[in-house]
Amino acid sequence: MDNHTQKSINFEPLIWKIESFSEQNTKNLRSKSFRIGGYKWRILLHPLRKNVEHFSLYLMVADSLPAYGWSRKAHFKLVLVNQTDDNKSVVKETHQKFNGGYRSWGSLFLNLSDFHDSKQGYLVNNTCIIEAHINVQASSHRESSKQEDVNEASDESSTIGSFDSNETETSDLTLRDLLDLESLRDEEAVYVPLLEEACVWHPSLIRSQSKRTQRFKSWAFSSLGQVLHILKTSKVKDMNEEVSNNLRGLWEELVMASGFNLDWLKPYVESALSMEKHLERVLKVNELKGSIVDLETKMKKLRGELAEAEVEFEETKKVMNELSKGYIEIDLNADLSYNVF
Repeated sequence: MDNHTQKSINFEPLIWKIESFSEQNTKNLRSKSFRIGGYKWRILLHPLRKNVEHFSLYLMVADSLPAYGWSRKAHFKLVLVNQTDDNKSVVKETHQKFNGGYRSWGSLFLNLSDFHDSKQGYLVNNTCIIEAHINVQASSHRESSKQEDVNEASDESSTIGSFDSNETETSDLTLRDLLDLESLRDEEAVYVPLLEEACVWHPSLIRSQSKRTQRFKSWAFSSLGQVLHILKTSKVKDMNEEVSNNLRGLWEELVMASGFNLDWLKPYVESALSMEKHLERVLKVNELKGSIVDLETKMKKLRGELAEAEVEFEETKKVMNELSKGYIEIDLNADLSYNVF
C-alpha cells in the first residue's frame, strides 16, 4: 500500500491495556465491546493453551447478528505495542469483509516465548498494550452485484498484507450454504455449533469444500464434527481403546482424504490419542494405590493386634513370675502311692 493511500484513511483508534496478564484467563480473553463506525467490535486474544506457540490477535464483530444475510467491510490495523521501543511494535494491517461465516479476522504476531520475555518489551510489569485502528467502509449485503464482488475480491487480495494468506481470503459462503443443516440427523446436528465455530476461526475449511459434491461435503464435515465433538466432550478417563481407535480412524481419514488444512487441530488430536496409554498407566497406578491403602489398613490392624499381644504377654509373664516364687518342680506323672509298712 502506497503512502498516499495510507494517509487518506481515517482510522479510529482504541487502546486495550491488559494488566496482571498472568492472572487473566488467557483461554478466553477478549476486550470489552467498543463502537467504531456505528458498529460494535471486540479484540480477541487467540486462546493460549498447550501446544500454542504464538501470540495471536483477532478483530471480531461484537454485534448480535444472524448467521447470514449481512456483511461489513473494514480496513484495520492491530498493534501489539512494544513498551520499550515503539519501532519494534508489531503491526498487522488488512482490509477484510466480515459476515456470518467470517466474524473475526486475525493473525500471528510473535513467538509466545518472546512475548513472555519482559526484556523484549511486549509484556512489561505483567502488562501488555494492544491497539486497534479501524476504518469502517460502506457495508454491502450478499445480494450485491457480481461486478462489486469481483472488485471487492480484487481490493481484498491486494491489501491482506502480512495476514496469514491461508486464513484471510474472503468469501460469502457459510457452513449453511454448503450443507443442508435442516436435513441432518439428531446425532449429526450436535456437531453444527462446533463446526460453525471452527469455520469462523479457520475459513479455509469452507473454501476447501466449496467445489466438492454434496455427498463429499457431508462426509467431510460430519467426520470433522465427530472429531471436534470427541475432543470437546470427552474426559481423560473416557479415552479407552474403543474411543481412541474411533478418533484415530476418523482423524486418519480426514487427513488423507478431506482436503482440510488441519494443522491447527493436529496437536489436540495427538494429545488426546496419547491419553490411551497414559490412561492405562493411571488406572494401574490407581489400582496399586488402592492395594497400598488396603495393605496399610491391614498393617495397622496387625500392629494393633501385636501391641495387644505384647501387653497380654507381659501381664502373663508377670503372673507366672509371682507364682514361681518358692516353686518346686515335680513330676506330674509320678505315682502318688503309699507305704503300709
